[in-house]
Amino acid sequence: MGFPKWRRVRQHFEGPVVEDIPARVEAELRRVLAVADAPQREPGGERGLAQPCVWPGMRVAITAGSRGIANIPLILQSVVRTLKQLGAEPFIVPAMGSHGGATAEGQREVLESLGVTEAFCEAPIRSSMDVVQIGTTPQGMPVFMDAYAAAADGVVVVGRVKLHTDFKSPIGIESGLMKMMAIGLGKHRQALEIHAYGVPGIRDHMPEVAKVVLASGKVLCGLAILENAFEQTAHIEAVEPARIPEREPELLRLSAAWMPKLPVDDADLLIVDEIGKNYSGTGMDTNIIGRIRIHGVPEPERPRIQYIFARDLSEASHGNALGIGLADLTTRRLLEKIDFQKMNEQALCSCSQQLGFVRVKPPQFQSCWPKFVDEA
Repeated sequence: MGFPKWRRVRQHFEGPVVEDIPARVEAELRRVLAVADAPQREPGGERGLAQPCVWPGMRVAITAGSRGIANIPLILQSVVRTLKQLGAEPFIVPAMGSHGGATAEGQREVLESLGVTEAFCEAPIRSSMDVVQIGTTPQGMPVFMDAYAAAADGVVVVGRVKLHTDFKSPIGIESGLMKMMAIGLGKHRQALEIHAYGVPGIRDHMPEVAKVVLASGKVLCGLAILENAFEQTAHIEAVEPARIPEREPELLRLSAAWMPKLPVDDADLLIVDEIGKNYSGTGMDTNIIGRIRIHGVPEPERPRIQYIFARDLSEASHGNALGIGLADLTTRRLLEKIDFQKMNEQALCSCSQQLGFVRVKPPQFQSCWPKFVDEA
């Protein structure tokens, strides 16, 4: 049979890069937290959404998610060092919903696989699946918070702002600080509450849950991270609690402008070398591949790809291959790496069962290549 001719194509993307991450993190946190005329309060006192402040001995929880964010160990280390300079006693809490098999040890392992360790970040990691209820949304949904974070004097919410892979928000709240406060800090219990409603849960209820977290007065600030098309740190910005709901949509638009995309809208075959939770919550970014495969969610109009072939699963995923259902074919190598308990736990929790479907698995790529060419 004849094979088509090949031509190498190079894409060019533009986007800024933060050159000195520790300096930027410190400058941003000091801009928001180290305010000379900030209204003081006694430890344990009510602050609500007033100007945040840090006092000597203040116990501050720092959120750490499960995504493979560029430079996240260095960013968290810089947050820890800055808070210590301000007199606080910081510690890190895993904020990742049901990830890590929905266990405390599993979530600690996820952080360690990302390079987020106590030794490097210079702060203890306090991992637990225990939560406390801190309120209720106007719609009647209970709001939970990680027990360690709830017992702290304040929380610094660290998270990447980007387009979500499951839905498009009419208010511009997708994957970012609001989601970190709602599902990340709410752990498995809150994830179950929100995902029980399917896509409307995360699209409509998640922002309301985050607002209750903000109203609790626990959040000192958010530290938003944006990346460019090369997965480099492009922007770091500290945001006051009261401004997070209005600022996050603006940051989302900026993040979307810097995202990579395929060079064509129509393709016969897309070969994905590696999928994984460190790349996207759905293993591979649905905004780039043009597939969502979630009940009730319309598929993107473009790009239009006939076949997607997923070759391997990242080690950082710890066996969670959720998103394999977006591919048409895969390999035995990938299948042997899957921890079905972890993947199924998250698939059921997030009502994304289709993303866990395993499709055709040829013994080797060469065996399916003629089929691709014939049908193209």
